[in-house]
Amino acid sequence: MPEAPKISSKPTDYNLVEKNKKTLQFIEDVTANADEVQKRVLGEILTRNANVEYLMKHGLKGHNDRETFKKVIPVSTYEDIQQEINRIANGDTSKILCSKPISEFLTSSGTSGGERKLMPTIEEELERRSLLYSLLMPVMSQFVPGLDKGKGMYFLFIKSEAKTPGGLLARPVLTSYYKSSHFKERPYDPYTNYTSPNETILCPDSYQSMYSQLLCGLYQNKEVLRVGAVFASGFIRAIRFLEKHWTFLCNDIRSGTMNPQITDPCVREAVMKILKPDPMLADFIEAECSKASWQGIITRLWPNTKYVDVIVTGTMSQYIPILDHYSNNLPLVCTMYASSECYFGVNLNPLCKPSEVSYTLIPTMCYFEFLPVHRNNGVTNSPNVPKSLTEKEQQELVDLVDVKLGHEYELVVTTYSGLYRYRVGDVLRVAGFKNKAPQFNFICRKNVVLSIDSDKTDEVELQNAVKNAVNHLMPFDATISEYTSYADTKTIPGHYVLFWELSLNGSTPIPPSVFEDCCLTIEESLNSVYRQGRVSDKSIGPLEIKIVEPGTFDKLMDYAISLGASINQYKTPRCVKFAPIVELMNSRAVSSYFSPKCPKWVPGHKKWNNGD
Repeated sequence: MPEAPKISSKPTDYNLVEKNKKTLQFIEDVTANADEVQKRVLGEILTRNANVEYLMKHGLKGHNDRETFKKVIPVSTYEDIQQEINRIANGDTSKILCSKPISEFLTSSGTSGGERKLMPTIEEELERRSLLYSLLMPVMSQFVPGLDKGKGMYFLFIKSEAKTPGGLLARPVLTSYYKSSHFKERPYDPYTNYTSPNETILCPDSYQSMYSQLLCGLYQNKEVLRVGAVFASGFIRAIRFLEKHWTFLCNDIRSGTMNPQITDPCVREAVMKILKPDPMLADFIEAECSKASWQGIITRLWPNTKYVDVIVTGTMSQYIPILDHYSNNLPLVCTMYASSECYFGVNLNPLCKPSEVSYTLIPTMCYFEFLPVHRNNGVTNSPNVPKSLTEKEQQELVDLVDVKLGHEYELVVTTYSGLYRYRVGDVLRVAGFKNKAPQFNFICRKNVVLSIDSDKTDEVELQNAVKNAVNHLMPFDATISEYTSYADTKTIPGHYVLFWELSLNGSTPIPPSVFEDCCLTIEESLNSVYRQGRVSDKSIGPLEIKIVEPGTFDKLMDYAISLGASINQYKTPRCVKFAPIVELMNSRAVSSYFSPKCPKWVPGHKKWNNGD
């Protein structure tokens, strides 16, 4: 996740070396005194929020010490605080969760009841986010010198926003950040000199935004020292966009004019301040893009690029091979770990392999606790994360400095903006320590089986969607005897694939249109983040159902047992990722069907749009 670009004029007393030294010293200090800092953070949060309804209801009675806090405040999930969230969304301004006014809601990519979760935030959180961003480049500069001498080409976008019935904005955290004065009116910083003008990032039309950012990046190609996007999937989408549209982009560079398809006047004005006719550059780009192979296209078009800055941990790791192909194996750098609930930490060894990325949690960001996670034995060996906690499990949570090397935990946070002992849902493994502060590998998001972009589909949701689709098969006296799924990222955008083995009792053949209807019904049944990815962001392709030969799932079980799965504990995995298993399923597919159109989606929660 890139830091905030800052491009105002250079102050006369600016000293980059001194500034970096101070930043690195800050990291040393807070990690060396992690426990004291954590104690202070919790004390601050509880003192200022002593009179909020939520803490009073649970009987904290103004105490601000850890022991009382842990004894009386329960560990919570989104569902536990949904009533309070709904009251704030509906316009109740009393001090429900936080003593400071809730300035807006940040919409999470995690969902509850098919709708995006709404995370409360306060104005000052922007300061904390800016602080975390400010740590990234001083850390990076220790490993890659001279980054202040050029530009970064980052593809950054805003997403649609909605208003709650009470008038508060509800939007993703990055949209909130890019639209804030912290981003738009930023002081000078040579590290964050970007090729994309603000206007291109803040353009709500994703096509015009992508086109204009690529145009500016290509035009300034020699100055680019690093490239990136937030997620790996977004960066690959930009490269695929270039594959489709390079002829238009070359025309614009050759003539110094802008494609009439780009109609946003702010974008046109900002780009035209940069763009001048450059036929030689246009010829160079045309020659490179015309070649049969696009291997290494990033280093060919942007020859001074030192690394690719994208998140490739968690489900994004599926994009590493294609990024390596396009970038000629440039380092893939994951700089920070953050969510809608709170920003958490930074990668202090950014040039490590993607599989070794670990994030150091910065103790000033929030109060951290950790719920020990145990693994299920069986085929998937998946983390066992209980939905609700027993009294005993509530007491098992450990503090930041007490986690054990090699152990896995679910992250639990108490934030300045009104979340108390809140389960974020991320499973982390302790990889090491920076002074007293632990460093964590991101293992997975609990319960997620499918993900292409920022969508997260869990097993229960997939099961319900399949159940809804099966109704289309009933007139043909057919049912699904088994199914599994996988996220196919070889297509861009990636898409969900479901493998169905049918049990056919009727004699009437099932027409293709029925399976297409099944695809669409599944899509209509999935959460709003998935549907937004299909409709608005175009970051997910049409869902596909592949019908496999009878007996395929017996073969899958035989294969899993041959790898050591217990025959007694075997149950069909609802998602497959292991390449030989995907190959096995594909080799037994007899037909394939795609969703014929996009599912329905509108910004905001359904009930807001219905005027309820």
